[in-house]
Amino acid sequence: MSITIHGIKNCDTMKKAFAWLEAHGIAYDFHDYKKVAPTKAQLTAWCRAAGWEKVLNRAGPTFRKLPDAAKENLTQEKAIVLMLGNPSMIKRPIVETGAALEIGFKPEAYAVRFGTK
Repeated sequence: MSITIHGIKNCDTMKKAFAWLEAHGIAYDFHDYKKVAPTKAQLTAWCRAAGWEKVLNRAGPTFRKLPDAAKENLTQEKAIVLMLGNPSMIKRPIVETGAALEIGFKPEAYAVRFGTK
């Protein structure tokens, strides 16, 4: 199974996910949003698979600092435009395992996803 983990290298949640994968001997490729932002097609696919509400990181400081007008009446298209403009607004990590997608880091969900339970 090919695994790609998307996020920002210095993010604390990413560090936890990296440590968990490495501790369980799971090989992965890393895609750093800060070096190469995800494409509109990639964001659209993630939003279709998981829902834009789950892909957009509303809890982070980048989103919270937006003017109220930018946060009102959000739709998938508006959310994608926001995430394209600032990849820090994308929830981290996003793990692609072929057809499956895991968003965020929860050790118990990773254990189920990667069969280490």
